[in-house]
Amino acid sequence: MQRMKNDVIRRRNILISAFVVVWTAVFQYETLRYKYLGPWLGRDLPKIRLLFPPAGWIMFYRIDPAYGMAEVYGVRPGGPPELLDPHAMFETRALGYDNIRRNVLVGVLTRDAAAPFCRYLHRKFPAYASFSVVYAEYPDLIGEPARVRRATAYRCEPGAP
Repeated sequence: MQRMKNDVIRRRNILISAFVVVWTAVFQYETLRYKYLGPWLGRDLPKIRLLFPPAGWIMFYRIDPAYGMAEVYGVRPGGPPELLDPHAMFETRALGYDNIRRNVLVGVLTRDAAAPFCRYLHRKFPAYASFSVVYAEYPDLIGEPARVRRATAYRCEPGAP
């Protein structure tokens, strides 16, 4: 009786494992099919209509041709503005987790964030006399990826709150 029960559990575990492996392979195929596998093989590959919504795994995100982000420039006395690396501003030690690529810096564009962010910049980068926080917008990232519009959101001057 115990041996029969163990056989049933073992078969069930094998079926579940096989399903997970097949589903993962199909998911990876569907994720990579259009952008990577098709161009690599030089032809359109068939879409598998199994467990996937029509728009794929990004179905629940709003994809827009326009894209905006924040840029921070440091200004040394008598020098040109230098674009600061966001990874130098917000250093994280977590592996595989990159808030910069998730556009976390865009949160500093609001007026409410200006004073504390300016204090932080002056403390973190004392070599710069002032900073300029800029909103950079790509109006059509797909059609014209080189076209960028920039507007200064605010400036961080020395001694300002």
